[in-house]
Amino acid sequence: GGGLGAWCLGHRPCARSPAPHGDRGGSEPRCYVAAGGQDGEMQKAQRAAEASEEPGQRPLTIFSKIIDRTIRADILYEDDKCLAFRDVAPQAPVHFLVIPKRPIPRLSCVAVGDAELLGHLLLVASQTAKVEGLVDGYRVVINDGKQGAQSVYHLHLHVLGGRQMGWPPG
Repeated sequence: GGGLGAWCLGHRPCARSPAPHGDRGGSEPRCYVAAGGQDGEMQKAQRAAEASEEPGQRPLTIFSKIIDRTIRADILYEDDKCLAFRDVAPQAPVHFLVIPKRPIPRLSCVAVGDAELLGHLLLVASQTAKVEGLVDGYRVVINDGKQGAQSVYHLHLHVLGGRQMGWPPG
């Protein structure tokens, strides 16, 4: 692919033709885009999943617009690989997102060659949590697909803290 990178197509678990050295330049992944979450979040996830299933569609996400600065965000950290910014609808006293600049639609669509980037996202989450004062702990969440209540089809980590988290979530 080109443009906005690989987007999930079809209805099978992620599969891709092997690419040399884990390069994402191989074939497009095919993913089963599968709903969940609170009522509002569940509806957003359903709509997002349906949009991502449309053949040939690669809609711009709110995150791609934040990356290119057409939408403003309270950016906490940025480098050449990722961006961390405050969630516009925080679910905890501290709630920020970490996103790759390269648009990967879902965690279930990553390739072996994405391992370094995924590790980098976690390191940025940890370092940003420290800067935000989350010394007593925090939660990192990745929603994947409809049943995971993913409402934006651009991989993102939620980092939530500043209060005691409950268990089990969901």
